[in-house]
Amino acid sequence: MKILTADEMRACDRASTELYGVSSLTLMENAGQAVARFVLREFPDAQRIAVLCGRGNNGGDGFVAARALGQAGRQVKVLLLGYAAELKGDAAVMFERMGMVPVIAPDEDSLSSGPVSALLSEADLFLDAVVGTGFQPPLRGVAAALRDLICARQTPVVAVDLPSGWNADARESQVEGAFRADAVVTFTAPKPAHVFGNLTNSAHKPIVTAPIGSPEAAIRSGLGLQWTGASKKITEAPRPADSNKGKYGHVLVVAGSYGKSGAAAMASLAALRTGAGLVTAAVPQPILASVAQIAPELMTIPLQAGPQGEIHSSNLEPEILHNLVHKKSVLAIGPGMGQQPEAEKFLLGLLETTNLPTVLDADALNLISRHRDRLYGGNRLLVLTPHPGEMARLCECSTGEVQANRDQLARDFAMKYRVILVLKGWRTLVAHPDGSIAVNTTGNPGMAKGGSGDILTGMVAAMLAQYPQSPTEAVNAAVYLHGLAADFAVREQDEHTLLATDTIAHLSRAFRFRAEDEGGYLWIQGLPR
Repeated sequence: MKILTADEMRACDRASTELYGVSSLTLMENAGQAVARFVLREFPDAQRIAVLCGRGNNGGDGFVAARALGQAGRQVKVLLLGYAAELKGDAAVMFERMGMVPVIAPDEDSLSSGPVSALLSEADLFLDAVVGTGFQPPLRGVAAALRDLICARQTPVVAVDLPSGWNADARESQVEGAFRADAVVTFTAPKPAHVFGNLTNSAHKPIVTAPIGSPEAAIRSGLGLQWTGASKKITEAPRPADSNKGKYGHVLVVAGSYGKSGAAAMASLAALRTGAGLVTAAVPQPILASVAQIAPELMTIPLQAGPQGEIHSSNLEPEILHNLVHKKSVLAIGPGMGQQPEAEKFLLGLLETTNLPTVLDADALNLISRHRDRLYGGNRLLVLTPHPGEMARLCECSTGEVQANRDQLARDFAMKYRVILVLKGWRTLVAHPDGSIAVNTTGNPGMAKGGSGDILTGMVAAMLAQYPQSPTEAVNAAVYLHGLAADFAVREQDEHTLLATDTIAHLSRAFRFRAEDEGGYLWIQGLPR
C-alpha cells in the first residue's frame, strides 16, 4: 500500500472524479459511512455520540457519519463550528441530507453555552470531524478552544481522517496542539502522519484505512514509501498439498558465544516457527548443549571456540566451511557472537567464501562497521538489521543524527551499499536498494527487551528461505509479522512482563491475521476489538 502526501491525496480525489467518473459526493458518502460502520463495530457500547464538525469536507464526512449512526439507532448530536450558511460544496449538500438540527458554536464564547455543555457532557463518544488532511496547523479560535475541552475529558474520540490539528505530512512522532484520538479512520491510503506519528498515543489503539471508491490507478505516490503490512499477502496463500521441507529452505544460524547462548537459541527457534523447512544452529562447542535444548527440531553444528568462548577463526578451514554451508539456503549471523578478534576474523572469512543470502545483526553489524568495504551487496542478497546505535556505527555518525533523519539516511545507505536495511525502532523502516522504503506500524513498547532483535533475525532469514524470488516482500513481511505477534502477545499480559520469546508463541495468530478485514478496513495499527 502506497503512502500519500496531502497534495497527492487531493490529486487522487480529483483524478477519481475527473478521470474515472467517481463523483466527489460518492467519495464523501463512502467516507462517512466507513466511519459509522467502524464506530458501530468497535464501540458497540457508545449509544450517545457527539459529532464535532468543521465547515470543510472533513465536516461533510462527519455529517454523513452522523446520519448513518442515527439511522443505526444511536443517539446523535452534531456540533457545528460555525453557521450552516457558511457551508459550501459537498459539505453543504451532506448537511442538508443529514436531517438533523446541529448545535451551533461559531466562536469560543459559544462553547460555554448550555446546549454545547450538555452535548459534551452527555456523550459516550466523540467523532472529531473538525479539520482533516488539507489542514495546516495550528488550530485557532473555536477549534482550539474545543480541543482543550475535549482533551480535558475521558470520553473516547474517533478521528475522521486525522486528529484535528495534525499536519498530514508530518514525520514527527509527537505534535503539540492537536486533538487526542482513541482511534483514527482515514481513507484510500495512509498519509505520512498515519505511519510516522503517534496519533493515538498508544500502539494498541487502532488506525485504519478504508477504501471509498478511488480506483487503484488514481492512487499515485512520489514518496517512495509503502506499508510493510501489504507484503504479508505472500504468506496468505495455502501451501501446496505436496509440500516437503526441501521447498522451504534451510536456514543456517551462526551465532552465540559463552554466556550468550540465548541469542543463538532465540534466533533459531524464530526461524523454525516462521516456517523454514530446516534450521541448523552453528555455535561454539561450549554452548552447543544449551542451544540444542531450545527445540528437538533444531539441528546443530559444533564450532571450535576461542579463549573467551567465541567462534574461532580456525573454523574457516575448508573442510569445516564446506560442511557448514553445504545445502544451506540463507545465512543469519551475529546474535551473541561477540566482538573478539577471532570472531571478527571468522565473520570476514565466512562472508568472503560464501554467496548465500545473508542476514547480519548485532555483533556482526558492529564488526562489519569496521570494514565497510565488505558491505556491498551487489553480488549477493545482504540484509542488515541495526538498531539506531548500530546504525550510527555503520554510518560513523551519532545516534541523534540517525534518529533525526531516519528515512533519508536509511534510503541513502541501502542504495549506496545495495543492501536491504532494516532500521529498527519506533516505526521500523525497511529500505531497499531501489530507493523504496516500507514503514512498519506493528509492535509495542513491550518489545523493548533483550532478545527481540535476535528473533527478528531468525524470522527474516526464514522468510527469505521460503520466498527467495521475493526478497523485498519477504523482509517487509517478516518485520510486520514480528511486531504483529508482539501485539497479540501483549493482549494477554502487560508490556512490562512481555518477553521476546512470548512473541514467538504468538506467531501463529500473526500469520492467520488478515490486515484487511471483512469490512474492508486495513488495520495500519492496533487490532480489532
